[in-house]
Amino acid sequence: LWVLATTTTENQGHLMARTTEYAQDKLEQLLALAYGDSTSDTRVFPPTDVNGSGLTVGGSSDPAAPVDVYVDYLDINGTLVPSVGGATPEGWFYKRVWQVSNPSANLKQLTVTAIVRIGVGSVGRIPEATVTALKTFPF
Repeated sequence: LWVLATTTTENQGHLMARTTEYAQDKLEQLLALAYGDSTSDTRVFPPTDVNGSGLTVGGSSDPAAPVDVYVDYLDINGTLVPSVGGATPEGWFYKRVWQVSNPSANLKQLTVTAIVRIGVGSVGRIPEATVTALKTFPF
C-alpha cells in the first residue's frame, strides 16, 4: 500500500502539477504574441522573431503526433532542450505540443498539451495536462 501511495503521489501530485505548469507557461507565451504573428519561435528562449510558427493556424495537441514547429522539449528541471531539425532531443523529460485553430473570424483557439516522458512505477497513467484559451482580434 505504501508503494502504491508513493507512486500515485509522485505521478498525480508532483509530475502532474509540473506538466500543468509547463502547459500553462507555453499558453501564456503564445497569448503574448500578436494575433497576426506568423514567424515568432517560442521553441527557444528568449523567443526569436523568425523560424517559428507564431500563431499560424496548425499544429497538433496530440503528444503522439507532434508537428515540427509546434513542439518543444524540457529537461527534468524545466529548461528548454534544443531540438535540431525537428528530431526528438536527448535528455528530454517533458514534451509540449500546441495547436492553433481558427473557429471563427477574428478568433483563434490555442490548445497546449504537456506530457512527462516517464512516470514513477508502473501504476496509473503518464501525467498529461491540456489547457486551452481563446485570443481575439484586435487584442
